[in-house]
Amino acid sequence: MSLLTVKNLSHGFGDRAIFEDVSFRLLKGEHIGLIGANGEGKSTFMNIITGKLEPDAGKVNWSKRVRVGYLDQHADLAQGMSIRDVLRTAFQYLFDIETEMNGLFAKMGEVEPEELEQLLEETGRMQDELTNNDFYTIDAKVDEVANGLGLDDIGLERDVNDLSGGQRTKVLLAKLLLEKPDILLLDEPTNYLDVEHIDWLRTFLQNYENAFILISHDIPFLNSVVNLIYHMENQELTRYPGDYDEFLRVYEMKKQQVEAAYKKQQKEIANLKDFVARNKANAATSKMAMSRQKKLDKMDVIELDSEKPKPSFNFKQARTPGKYLFETKDLVIGYDEPLSRPLNLEMERNQKIALSGANGIGKTTLLKSILGEIKPVSGSVELGDHLHIGYFEQELKEDSNNTCIEEIWEEFRHLTQYEVRSSLAKCGLTQKHIESKVKVLSGGEKAKVRLCKLINKETNLLVLDEPTNHLDVDAKAELKRALKDYKGSVLIISHEPDFYQDVVTDVWNCEDWTTKVF
Repeated sequence: MSLLTVKNLSHGFGDRAIFEDVSFRLLKGEHIGLIGANGEGKSTFMNIITGKLEPDAGKVNWSKRVRVGYLDQHADLAQGMSIRDVLRTAFQYLFDIETEMNGLFAKMGEVEPEELEQLLEETGRMQDELTNNDFYTIDAKVDEVANGLGLDDIGLERDVNDLSGGQRTKVLLAKLLLEKPDILLLDEPTNYLDVEHIDWLRTFLQNYENAFILISHDIPFLNSVVNLIYHMENQELTRYPGDYDEFLRVYEMKKQQVEAAYKKQQKEIANLKDFVARNKANAATSKMAMSRQKKLDKMDVIELDSEKPKPSFNFKQARTPGKYLFETKDLVIGYDEPLSRPLNLEMERNQKIALSGANGIGKTTLLKSILGEIKPVSGSVELGDHLHIGYFEQELKEDSNNTCIEEIWEEFRHLTQYEVRSSLAKCGLTQKHIESKVKVLSGGEKAKVRLCKLINKETNLLVLDEPTNHLDVDAKAELKRALKDYKGSVLIISHEPDFYQDVVTDVWNCEDWTTKVF
Protein backbone atom coordinates (compact mmCIF):
# COMPACT_ATOMS: atom_id res chain seq x y z
CA MET A 1 0.00 0.00 0.00
CA SER A 2 1.41 3.39 -1.03
CA LEU A 3 1.24 5.88 1.85
CA LEU A 4 2.83 8.70 -0.16
CA THR A 5 3.14 9.20 -3.92
CA VAL A 6 5.22 11.99 -5.45
CA LYS A 7 4.93 12.47 -9.23
CA ASN A 8 7.07 14.58 -11.60
CA LEU A 9 8.31 16.92 -8.87
CA SER A 10 10.42 19.91 -9.95
CA HIS A 11 11.65 22.72 -7.76
CA GLY A 12 14.39 25.33 -7.52
CA PHE A 13 15.48 28.54 -5.83
CA GLY A 14 16.12 31.37 -8.28
CA ASP A 15 18.26 29.94 -11.07
CA ARG A 16 19.41 27.00 -8.91
CA ALA A 17 17.44 23.83 -9.75
CA ILE A 18 17.03 21.37 -6.84
CA PHE A 19 14.78 18.66 -8.38
CA GLU A 20 13.91 17.89 -11.98
CA ASP A 21 10.97 15.54 -12.67
CA VAL A 22 11.41 13.47 -9.47
CA SER A 23 9.00 10.64 -8.60
CA PHE A 24 8.84 8.70 -5.33
CA ARG A 25 6.66 6.18 -3.46
CA LEU A 26 6.62 5.34 0.23
CA LEU A 27 5.14 1.97 1.16
CA LYS A 28 3.89 0.74 4.53
CA GLY A 29 6.70 -0.42 6.83
CA GLU A 30 9.56 1.00 4.72
CA HIS A 31 12.47 2.43 6.69
CA ILE A 32 14.06 4.89 4.27
CA GLY A 33 17.39 6.67 4.52
CA LEU A 34 17.33 9.89 2.46
CA ILE A 35 20.94 10.73 1.65
CA GLY A 36 22.98 13.15 -0.45
CA ALA A 37 25.60 15.86 -0.15
CA ASN A 38 24.87 19.14 1.63
CA GLY A 39 22.66 21.35 -0.55
CA GLU A 40 21.20 18.56 -2.72
CA GLY A 41 17.70 19.29 -1.37
CA LYS A 42 16.94 16.72 1.34
CA SER A 43 15.33 19.19 3.77
CA THR A 44 13.61 20.95 0.84
CA PHE A 45 12.08 17.60 -0.16
CA MET A 46 10.78 17.14 3.40
CA ASN A 47 9.28 20.65 3.37
CA ILE A 48 7.53 19.94 0.05
CA ILE A 49 5.97 16.62 1.07
CA THR A 50 4.75 18.13 4.37
CA GLY A 51 3.15 21.06 2.53
CA LYS A 52 5.42 23.72 4.03
CA LEU A 53 6.75 24.52 0.56
CA GLU A 54 4.87 24.59 -2.75
CA PRO A 55 6.78 22.83 -5.57
CA ASP A 56 7.27 24.52 -8.93
CA ALA A 57 5.70 21.48 -10.64
CA GLY A 58 4.46 18.00 -9.79
CA LYS A 59 2.01 16.41 -7.34
CA VAL A 60 2.28 15.13 -3.76
CA ASN A 61 -0.48 12.70 -2.74
CA TRP A 62 -0.86 11.26 0.75
CA SER A 63 -3.06 8.25 1.38
CA LYS A 64 -6.31 9.09 3.23
CA ARG A 65 -6.30 9.00 7.04
CA VAL A 66 -2.51 8.73 7.26
CA ARG A 67 -1.01 10.39 10.36
CA VAL A 68 2.32 12.07 9.54
CA GLY A 69 4.84 13.15 12.17
CA TYR A 70 7.62 15.59 11.18
CA LEU A 71 10.57 16.59 13.34
CA ASP A 72 10.44 20.32 12.68
CA GLN A 73 13.20 22.06 14.61
CA HIS A 74 11.52 25.45 14.01
CA ALA A 75 8.15 24.50 15.53
CA ASP A 76 6.78 26.91 18.12
CA LEU A 77 6.55 25.79 21.74
CA ALA A 78 4.02 27.79 23.74
CA GLN A 79 5.43 29.84 26.61
CA GLY A 80 4.21 28.69 30.01
CA MET A 81 4.01 25.03 29.02
CA SER A 82 6.25 22.54 30.80
CA ILE A 83 8.10 19.78 28.97
CA ARG A 84 5.55 17.29 30.36
CA ASP A 85 2.65 19.46 29.05
CA VAL A 86 4.17 19.46 25.56
CA LEU A 87 4.76 15.69 25.60
CA ARG A 88 1.17 15.05 26.68
CA THR A 89 -0.08 17.00 23.62
CA ALA A 90 1.17 14.03 21.57
CA PHE A 91 -2.01 12.31 22.76
CA GLN A 92 -4.34 15.26 22.11
CA TYR A 93 -6.41 13.26 19.62
CA LEU A 94 -7.06 10.67 22.36
CA PHE A 95 -8.07 13.37 24.87
CA ASP A 96 -10.47 14.67 22.19
CA ILE A 97 -11.96 11.17 21.81
CA GLU A 98 -12.38 10.90 25.60
CA THR A 99 -14.16 14.29 25.70
CA GLU A 100 -16.46 13.24 22.86
CA MET A 101 -17.14 9.87 24.53
CA ASN A 102 -17.99 11.49 27.87
CA GLY A 103 -20.41 13.77 26.01
CA LEU A 104 -22.16 10.71 24.55
CA PHE A 105 -22.36 9.09 28.01
CA ALA A 106 -24.03 12.25 29.35
CA LYS A 107 -26.53 12.11 26.48
CA MET A 108 -27.57 8.49 27.13
CA GLY A 109 -30.12 9.28 29.85
CA GLU A 110 -32.14 11.45 27.46
CA VAL A 111 -32.55 9.24 24.36
CA GLU A 112 -34.89 6.50 23.12
CA PRO A 113 -33.80 2.82 23.43
CA GLU A 114 -33.01 2.56 19.69
CA GLU A 115 -30.66 5.59 19.78
CA LEU A 116 -29.21 4.36 23.09
CA GLU A 117 -28.07 1.18 21.37
CA GLN A 118 -26.29 3.26 18.68
CA LEU A 119 -24.62 5.41 21.36
CA LEU A 120 -23.47 2.31 23.26
CA GLU A 121 -21.98 0.92 20.06
CA GLU A 122 -20.21 4.22 19.31
CA THR A 123 -18.83 4.66 22.84
CA GLY A 124 -17.68 1.02 22.79
CA ARG A 125 -15.71 1.70 19.61
CA MET A 126 -14.21 4.83 21.20
CA GLN A 127 -13.33 2.91 24.36
CA ASP A 128 -11.52 0.27 22.27
CA GLU A 129 -9.56 2.97 20.45
CA LEU A 130 -8.48 4.54 23.74
CA THR A 131 -7.45 1.17 25.17
CA ASN A 132 -5.62 0.08 21.99
CA ASN A 133 -3.64 3.34 21.96
CA ASP A 134 -2.56 3.00 25.62
CA PHE A 135 -4.59 6.03 26.71
CA TYR A 136 -4.70 4.85 30.33
CA THR A 137 -0.90 4.57 30.58
CA ILE A 138 -0.04 7.93 28.97
CA ASP A 139 2.01 9.24 31.89
CA ALA A 140 4.07 6.03 32.02
CA LYS A 141 4.78 6.29 28.26
CA VAL A 142 5.73 9.98 28.63
CA ASP A 143 8.18 9.05 31.40
CA GLU A 144 9.64 6.17 29.35
CA VAL A 145 10.40 8.28 26.25
CA ALA A 146 11.54 11.28 28.32
CA ASN A 147 13.98 9.03 30.17
CA GLY A 148 15.18 7.43 26.91
CA LEU A 149 16.07 10.83 25.42
CA GLY A 150 17.46 12.34 28.62
CA LEU A 151 14.67 14.88 29.16
CA ASP A 152 14.24 13.86 32.80
CA ASP A 153 17.78 15.24 33.34
CA ILE A 154 16.49 18.67 32.26
CA GLY A 155 13.34 18.33 34.40
CA LEU A 156 9.87 17.60 32.99
CA GLU A 157 8.36 20.55 34.85
CA ARG A 158 10.79 23.03 33.19
CA ASP A 159 9.22 25.77 31.06
CA VAL A 160 9.93 25.01 27.39
CA ASN A 161 10.63 28.70 26.79
CA ASP A 162 13.81 28.39 28.89
CA LEU A 163 15.32 25.59 26.78
CA SER A 164 18.31 25.74 24.46
CA GLY A 165 17.93 24.87 20.76
CA GLY A 166 19.25 21.37 21.37
CA GLN A 167 16.90 20.77 24.30
CA ARG A 168 13.93 22.03 22.26
CA THR A 169 14.81 19.58 19.51
CA LYS A 170 14.86 16.71 22.02
CA VAL A 171 11.40 17.73 23.31
CA LEU A 172 10.01 17.86 19.75
CA LEU A 173 11.57 14.47 18.96
CA ALA A 174 10.12 12.92 22.12
CA LYS A 175 6.64 14.33 21.32
CA LEU A 176 6.90 12.94 17.80
CA LEU A 177 7.88 9.46 18.97
CA LEU A 178 5.02 9.45 21.47
CA GLU A 179 2.55 10.31 18.68
CA LYS A 180 3.65 7.08 16.92
CA PRO A 181 2.37 8.30 13.53
CA ASP A 182 1.94 6.10 10.45
CA ILE A 183 4.95 7.91 8.94
CA LEU A 184 7.85 9.50 10.81
CA LEU A 185 9.86 12.19 9.00
CA LEU A 186 13.18 12.73 10.79
CA ASP A 187 15.73 15.35 9.71
CA GLU A 188 19.08 14.79 11.49
CA PRO A 189 17.51 13.54 14.76
CA THR A 190 20.88 12.55 16.30
CA ASN A 191 22.41 16.04 16.08
CA TYR A 192 21.66 16.97 19.68
CA LEU A 193 21.76 13.50 21.20
CA ASP A 194 24.66 11.94 23.08
CA VAL A 195 25.79 8.33 22.61
CA GLU A 196 23.44 6.84 25.22
CA HIS A 197 20.35 8.51 23.77
CA ILE A 198 21.37 7.72 20.17
CA ASP A 199 21.46 4.04 21.22
CA TRP A 200 17.97 4.38 22.67
CA LEU A 201 16.66 6.02 19.46
CA ARG A 202 18.38 3.32 17.37
CA THR A 203 16.52 0.57 19.25
CA PHE A 204 13.24 2.51 18.99
CA LEU A 205 13.53 2.87 15.20
CA GLN A 206 14.68 -0.74 14.71
CA ASN A 207 11.45 -1.86 16.41
CA TYR A 208 9.23 0.78 14.79
CA GLU A 209 6.43 -1.00 12.93
CA ASN A 210 5.40 1.97 10.82
CA ALA A 211 7.24 3.72 7.98
CA PHE A 212 9.84 6.46 8.35
CA ILE A 213 12.07 8.67 6.22
CA LEU A 214 15.35 9.53 7.91
CA ILE A 215 17.90 12.17 6.89
CA SER A 216 21.21 11.50 8.62
CA HIS A 217 24.93 11.84 7.94
CA ASP A 218 25.67 9.52 10.88
CA ILE A 219 26.42 6.44 8.76
CA PRO A 220 26.69 3.80 11.56
CA PHE A 221 23.32 4.98 12.89
CA LEU A 222 21.77 5.08 9.40
CA ASN A 223 23.05 1.59 8.59
CA SER A 224 21.51 0.14 11.74
CA VAL A 225 17.92 1.31 11.16
CA VAL A 226 17.11 1.58 7.40
CA ASN A 227 16.23 -1.05 4.79
CA LEU A 228 16.06 1.26 1.78
CA ILE A 229 18.16 4.18 0.52
CA TYR A 230 17.01 7.08 -1.66
CA HIS A 231 19.98 9.03 -3.00
CA MET A 232 19.69 12.69 -4.04
CA GLU A 233 22.21 13.83 -6.62
CA ASN A 234 22.16 16.08 -9.70
CA GLN A 235 18.42 16.88 -9.31
CA GLU A 236 17.50 13.17 -9.33
CA LEU A 237 16.25 10.76 -6.67
CA THR A 238 17.42 7.14 -7.07
CA ARG A 239 16.22 4.09 -5.12
CA TYR A 240 18.65 1.50 -3.70
CA PRO A 241 17.39 -1.53 -1.69
CA GLY A 242 19.41 -2.27 1.47
CA ASP A 243 21.48 -0.16 3.85
CA TYR A 244 24.07 2.56 3.17
CA ASP A 245 26.95 0.11 2.70
CA GLU A 246 24.98 -1.76 0.04
CA PHE A 247 24.06 1.55 -1.63
CA LEU A 248 27.73 2.53 -1.73
CA ARG A 249 28.72 -0.78 -3.33
CA VAL A 250 26.04 -0.57 -6.06
CA TYR A 251 26.57 3.19 -6.60
CA GLU A 252 30.31 2.78 -7.14
CA MET A 253 29.74 -0.18 -9.48
CA LYS A 254 27.20 1.81 -11.56
CA LYS A 255 29.54 4.80 -11.64
CA GLN A 256 32.41 2.64 -12.94
CA GLN A 257 30.12 1.09 -15.57
CA VAL A 258 29.00 4.52 -16.82
CA GLU A 259 32.60 5.77 -16.90
CA ALA A 260 33.70 2.66 -18.87
CA ALA A 261 30.79 3.09 -21.33
CA TYR A 262 31.63 6.83 -21.64
CA LYS A 263 35.29 6.11 -22.49
CA LYS A 264 34.28 3.43 -25.01
CA GLN A 265 31.76 5.76 -26.67
CA GLN A 266 34.19 8.71 -26.74
CA LYS A 267 36.70 6.48 -28.54
CA GLU A 268 34.01 5.46 -31.06
CA ILE A 269 32.97 9.12 -31.59
CA ALA A 270 36.59 10.14 -32.18
CA ASN A 271 37.02 7.34 -34.78
CA LEU A 272 33.77 8.26 -36.58
CA LYS A 273 34.64 11.97 -36.66
CA ASP A 274 38.09 11.15 -37.96
CA PHE A 275 36.63 8.96 -40.72
CA VAL A 276 34.10 11.65 -41.73
CA ALA A 277 36.78 14.37 -41.81
CA ARG A 278 39.09 12.27 -43.99
CA ASN A 279 36.49 10.89 -46.42
CA LYS A 280 33.62 13.38 -46.88
CA ALA A 281 35.41 15.26 -49.70
CA ASN A 282 36.34 12.09 -51.59
CA ALA A 283 33.72 11.09 -54.19
CA ALA A 284 34.51 7.38 -53.77
CA THR A 285 34.05 7.40 -49.99
CA SER A 286 31.63 10.29 -49.42
CA LYS A 287 28.59 7.95 -49.06
CA MET A 288 30.36 6.00 -46.31
CA ALA A 289 31.29 9.32 -44.64
CA MET A 290 27.63 10.44 -44.76
CA SER A 291 26.57 7.11 -43.24
CA ARG A 292 29.06 7.60 -40.37
CA GLN A 293 27.82 11.18 -39.89
CA LYS A 294 24.20 9.96 -39.61
CA LYS A 295 25.32 7.45 -36.97
CA LEU A 296 27.01 10.30 -35.09
CA ASP A 297 23.89 12.48 -35.32
CA LYS A 298 21.62 9.72 -33.98
CA MET A 299 23.96 8.66 -31.17
CA ASP A 300 22.65 8.99 -27.63
CA VAL A 301 25.74 10.61 -26.14
CA ILE A 302 26.63 9.55 -22.59
CA GLU A 303 27.37 12.49 -20.29
CA LEU A 304 29.21 12.14 -17.01
CA ASP A 305 27.71 13.92 -14.02
CA SER A 306 29.75 16.94 -13.05
CA GLU A 307 31.86 16.27 -10.00
CA LYS A 308 30.69 18.05 -6.87
CA PRO A 309 33.42 20.15 -5.25
CA LYS A 310 35.08 18.15 -2.46
CA PRO A 311 35.83 20.20 0.66
CA SER A 312 39.40 20.85 1.73
CA PHE A 313 39.97 22.12 5.27
CA ASN A 314 43.50 23.20 6.11
CA PHE A 315 43.84 25.15 9.34
CA LYS A 316 46.41 27.96 9.46
CA GLN A 317 48.99 27.69 12.19
CA ALA A 318 49.65 30.55 14.61
CA ARG A 319 52.85 30.91 16.63
CA THR A 320 53.63 28.28 19.26
CA PRO A 321 51.79 28.99 22.55
CA GLY A 322 53.14 28.52 26.07
CA LYS A 323 53.29 25.06 27.66
CA TYR A 324 49.90 25.42 29.42
CA LEU A 325 46.90 26.51 27.33
CA PHE A 326 44.59 26.92 30.30
CA GLU A 327 44.36 26.01 33.95
CA THR A 328 41.26 26.06 36.15
CA LYS A 329 41.32 26.55 39.91
CA ASP A 330 38.31 25.21 41.84
CA LEU A 331 36.15 26.16 38.84
CA VAL A 332 32.43 25.59 39.38
CA ILE A 333 30.43 26.05 36.17
CA GLY A 334 26.72 26.77 35.84
CA TYR A 335 24.09 29.45 35.48
CA ASP A 336 21.46 29.67 38.22
CA GLU A 337 22.84 26.60 39.96
CA PRO A 338 26.17 24.71 39.87
CA LEU A 339 26.62 22.11 37.13
CA SER A 340 29.94 20.77 38.40
CA ARG A 341 31.96 20.13 41.50
CA PRO A 342 35.10 22.34 41.81
CA LEU A 343 37.34 21.55 38.83
CA ASN A 344 41.12 21.73 38.70
CA LEU A 345 41.92 21.07 35.06
CA GLU A 346 44.83 21.86 32.82
CA MET A 347 45.48 21.49 29.12
CA GLU A 348 48.98 21.41 27.70
CA ARG A 349 50.32 22.32 24.27
CA ASN A 350 49.82 19.55 21.65
CA GLN A 351 46.99 17.87 23.55
CA LYS A 352 43.82 17.06 21.62
CA ILE A 353 40.95 16.46 24.04
CA ALA A 354 37.37 15.26 23.56
CA LEU A 355 34.73 16.08 26.17
CA SER A 356 32.30 13.18 26.53
CA GLY A 357 29.18 12.58 28.60
CA ALA A 358 25.41 12.82 28.48
CA ASN A 359 23.57 15.91 27.23
CA GLY A 360 22.75 18.60 29.75
CA ILE A 361 25.67 18.00 32.14
CA GLY A 362 27.55 21.16 31.15
CA LYS A 363 30.04 20.33 28.37
CA THR A 364 29.19 23.49 26.36
CA THR A 365 29.01 25.49 29.60
CA LEU A 366 32.54 24.33 30.44
CA LEU A 367 33.84 25.47 27.02
CA LYS A 368 32.20 28.88 27.37
CA SER A 369 33.51 29.25 30.93
CA ILE A 370 37.08 28.48 29.78
CA LEU A 371 36.75 30.98 26.92
CA GLY A 372 35.38 33.64 29.29
CA GLU A 373 32.02 33.89 27.50
CA ILE A 374 30.12 33.19 30.72
CA LYS A 375 31.07 33.80 34.33
CA PRO A 376 31.68 30.76 36.52
CA VAL A 377 29.66 30.20 39.68
CA SER A 378 32.98 30.26 41.53
CA GLY A 379 36.67 29.60 40.96
CA SER A 380 38.81 30.87 38.11
CA VAL A 381 40.28 30.11 34.68
CA GLU A 382 43.76 31.21 33.66
CA LEU A 383 44.56 31.19 29.95
CA GLY A 384 48.11 30.56 28.74
CA ASP A 385 50.40 32.89 26.83
CA HIS A 386 50.23 33.54 23.09
CA LEU A 387 46.90 31.77 22.59
CA HIS A 388 45.14 32.17 19.24
CA ILE A 389 41.77 30.46 19.62
CA GLY A 390 39.38 29.38 16.87
CA TYR A 391 35.87 28.69 18.25
CA PHE A 392 33.11 26.76 16.47
CA GLU A 393 29.83 27.24 18.35
CA GLN A 394 27.17 24.53 18.37
CA GLU A 395 24.31 26.99 17.98
CA LEU A 396 24.19 30.47 16.48
CA LYS A 397 21.64 32.87 17.90
CA GLU A 398 20.22 34.00 14.56
CA ASP A 399 20.63 33.53 10.81
CA SER A 400 22.79 36.03 8.97
CA ASN A 401 21.22 38.21 6.29
CA ASN A 402 24.60 38.43 4.50
CA THR A 403 25.60 36.58 1.37
CA CYS A 404 28.36 34.01 1.93
CA ILE A 405 30.89 36.42 0.43
CA GLU A 406 29.79 39.28 2.73
CA GLU A 407 29.87 36.93 5.74
CA ILE A 408 33.56 36.12 5.18
CA TRP A 409 34.44 39.68 4.18
CA GLU A 410 33.05 41.08 7.43
CA GLU A 411 35.76 39.21 9.31
CA PHE A 412 38.57 39.16 6.74
CA ARG A 413 38.47 42.55 5.02
CA HIS A 414 42.01 42.20 3.67
CA LEU A 415 40.99 39.32 1.34
CA THR A 416 40.15 40.02 -2.31
CA GLN A 417 36.85 38.83 -3.77
CA TYR A 418 38.74 36.12 -5.66
CA GLU A 419 40.37 34.91 -2.42
CA VAL A 420 37.00 34.84 -0.61
CA ARG A 421 35.34 32.88 -3.44
CA SER A 422 38.30 30.51 -3.63
CA SER A 423 38.23 29.94 0.12
CA LEU A 424 34.48 29.18 0.16
CA ALA A 425 34.90 26.85 -2.83
CA LYS A 426 37.62 24.96 -0.92
CA CYS A 427 35.02 24.31 1.78
CA GLY A 428 32.81 22.53 -0.79
CA LEU A 429 30.44 25.36 -1.76
CA THR A 430 29.45 25.89 -5.40
CA GLN A 431 29.35 29.28 -7.11
CA LYS A 432 25.56 29.50 -6.68
CA HIS A 433 25.84 28.73 -2.95
CA ILE A 434 28.60 31.33 -2.57
CA GLU A 435 26.38 34.07 -4.03
CA SER A 436 23.34 33.05 -1.94
CA LYS A 437 22.35 34.52 1.42
CA VAL A 438 23.55 32.44 4.36
CA LYS A 439 20.03 32.10 5.77
CA VAL A 440 18.74 30.18 2.70
CA LEU A 441 21.52 27.57 2.87
CA SER A 442 21.10 24.08 4.31
CA GLY A 443 22.47 23.32 7.78
CA GLY A 444 25.54 21.64 6.29
CA GLU A 445 26.27 24.55 3.96
CA LYS A 446 26.01 27.02 6.86
CA ALA A 447 28.48 24.88 8.81
CA LYS A 448 30.89 25.03 5.85
CA VAL A 449 30.69 28.86 5.83
CA ARG A 450 31.59 28.87 9.53
CA LEU A 451 34.45 26.42 8.92
CA CYS A 452 35.65 28.75 6.15
CA LYS A 453 36.12 31.44 8.82
CA LEU A 454 38.13 29.03 10.97
CA ILE A 455 40.53 27.96 8.21
CA ASN A 456 41.27 31.61 7.36
CA LYS A 457 42.24 32.42 10.91
CA GLU A 458 45.67 31.65 12.36
CA THR A 459 45.09 29.48 15.43
CA ASN A 460 46.94 27.27 17.85
CA LEU A 461 43.86 26.06 19.77
CA LEU A 462 40.64 24.94 18.12
CA VAL A 463 37.58 24.79 20.39
CA LEU A 464 34.87 22.88 18.54
CA ASP A 465 31.34 22.28 19.85
CA GLU A 466 29.63 19.53 17.78
CA PRO A 467 31.29 20.57 14.48
CA THR A 468 29.96 17.54 12.57
CA ASN A 469 26.26 18.40 13.04
CA HIS A 470 24.71 18.66 9.53
CA LEU A 471 28.01 17.92 7.69
CA ASP A 472 27.81 15.39 4.86
CA VAL A 473 30.03 12.30 4.66
CA ASP A 474 32.78 13.89 2.51
CA ALA A 475 32.99 17.04 4.65
CA LYS A 476 33.08 15.01 7.86
CA ALA A 477 35.88 12.79 6.56
CA GLU A 478 37.89 15.82 5.41
CA LEU A 479 37.41 17.62 8.75
CA LYS A 480 38.65 14.52 10.56
CA ARG A 481 41.76 14.42 8.34
CA ALA A 482 42.40 18.14 8.87
CA LEU A 483 42.16 17.82 12.67
CA LYS A 484 44.52 14.84 12.66
CA ASP A 485 47.06 16.86 10.63
CA TYR A 486 46.58 20.06 12.66
CA LYS A 487 49.77 20.88 14.58
CA GLY A 488 47.91 22.91 17.21
CA SER A 489 45.71 21.71 20.08
CA VAL A 490 42.04 20.73 19.94
CA LEU A 491 39.25 20.78 22.52
CA ILE A 492 36.16 19.16 21.03
CA ILE A 493 32.64 18.12 21.97
CA SER A 494 31.19 15.45 19.68
CA HIS A 495 28.45 12.83 20.00
CA GLU A 496 30.26 10.67 17.41
CA PRO A 497 33.09 8.55 18.90
CA ASP A 498 33.77 7.23 15.37
CA PHE A 499 34.70 10.79 14.41
CA TYR A 500 36.96 11.84 17.30
CA GLN A 501 38.58 8.60 18.55
CA ASP A 502 41.37 8.66 15.95
CA VAL A 503 41.91 12.42 16.39
CA VAL A 504 42.29 13.00 20.14
CA THR A 505 45.01 12.16 22.63
CA ASP A 506 42.70 12.27 25.67
CA VAL A 507 38.99 11.90 26.50
CA TRP A 508 37.62 13.76 29.51
CA ASN A 509 34.41 12.20 30.81
CA CYS A 510 32.38 15.11 32.17
CA GLU A 511 30.05 12.72 33.99
CA ASP A 512 32.86 12.33 36.56
CA TRP A 513 32.50 16.00 37.50
CA THR A 514 28.81 16.79 37.09
CA THR A 515 26.40 17.55 39.90
CA LYS A 516 23.57 16.11 37.79
CA VAL A 517 22.06 12.88 39.11
CA PHE A 518 21.71 9.97 36.64
